[in-house]
Amino acid sequence: MTDKKVTLKQDDQDRVVELPVTPGTMGPSVIDIRSLYAQTGHFTYDPGFTSTASCTSKITFIDGDAGVLLYRGYPIEQLAEKCDFLEVCYLLLNGDLPNGSEMKGFVTTISQHVMVHEQLIKFYSGFRRDAHPMAVLVGVVGALSAFYHEVMDITCKEDRYISAIRLIAKMPTMVAMCYKYSIGMPFIYPKRKLGYAENFMRMMHGDAGEDYLANPVLVRALDRILILHADHEQNASTSTVRLAGSSGANPYACVAAGIACLWGAAHGGANEAVLNMLEEIGDVSKIGEYVARAKDKNDPFRLMGFGHRVYKNYDPRAKLMRQTCHEVLDELNLNDDRLFKLAMELERIALEDPYFVEKKLYPNVDFYSGIVLRALGIPTEMFTAIFALARSVGWIAQWDEMISDPELKIGRPRQLYKGVTTRDVKSISNR
Repeated sequence: MTDKKVTLKQDDQDRVVELPVTPGTMGPSVIDIRSLYAQTGHFTYDPGFTSTASCTSKITFIDGDAGVLLYRGYPIEQLAEKCDFLEVCYLLLNGDLPNGSEMKGFVTTISQHVMVHEQLIKFYSGFRRDAHPMAVLVGVVGALSAFYHEVMDITCKEDRYISAIRLIAKMPTMVAMCYKYSIGMPFIYPKRKLGYAENFMRMMHGDAGEDYLANPVLVRALDRILILHADHEQNASTSTVRLAGSSGANPYACVAAGIACLWGAAHGGANEAVLNMLEEIGDVSKIGEYVARAKDKNDPFRLMGFGHRVYKNYDPRAKLMRQTCHEVLDELNLNDDRLFKLAMELERIALEDPYFVEKKLYPNVDFYSGIVLRALGIPTEMFTAIFALARSVGWIAQWDEMISDPELKIGRPRQLYKGVTTRDVKSISNR
């Protein structure tokens, strides 16, 4: 808190209201409006919460104008180049990167929790084979609370931590089971000696009848995808997790709520939408036509994967994902792939077109991640489930931070009522 204040004066009143200004360590300061209603009788109106800070946090920082993303102060570019996903998980949960012994202990702890309860596996058979993986994932993650209710005292830091460990460890197993169930193949159980991303790829693509050898280039690509999507400040799904958690709900229910929010096409489904768009365009020769449509305000067509709600500069994750995209396609000799060539030409045109440059509609992380996941053999309907797998650590870290906040209050947004005023109920014969 500083001595800075902002003053408000209503036209019909002489009294001036002072509101304190609170700075962060980085980024814009905030006007503390908690006393606004008591002092003025007014609420604020901010659809989409575009100018409203709902919490304080020490986890993730974004500067959208500068194209900066930090996890606990570390630039995402450095983390993606120098760390693996479990190191980033440790960082998000604990505040600092682990040393050698801490990392060894963390990996061992995660490996002890990768299996899921055998009765939980029976949940899958209750879903239709053609159910969307996110529908299944919402159900099975929420169901974890039925198996671990004895260690869910949210006021206990140790209980919160073990819940976080269980969630991070079991998500790859549960996500892979969503896929195997959908194609009628036997579940592949995790191997504790394998790395996090490699284990997931084995459970996704392995066959119960033979050994699976993962390509290290592809494993690293998946690991990087997980790092880049691990957290992203107070986005829609994270805010959903926090709002659910503010009521005192258990962590698995809160994360299930986050998964449900992530399922929306405007949030987690964006990379799937990019591939659908590329399929719709179909050929390089048609790019000009679709770019023209994207510029036409009267045409509902949108170029998916360009621009971002927060980043008004180049998405820092997109640079890393573009590099990863080339590495994977080189490794698999897919540079002549139809959709990849189409995507690269679309990227080139958009980066040179004055309309997109002026509006800063740069390719975002979703533009490339769908192409990479497709190259890794991940079916399109599983893309958002992979996103949920990556984001689980961010959700649980944000939830834990919120629960330990002494200023925690149950979330209760206000509204601007525009309905009819008070009226009397008439008897049914007089209506």
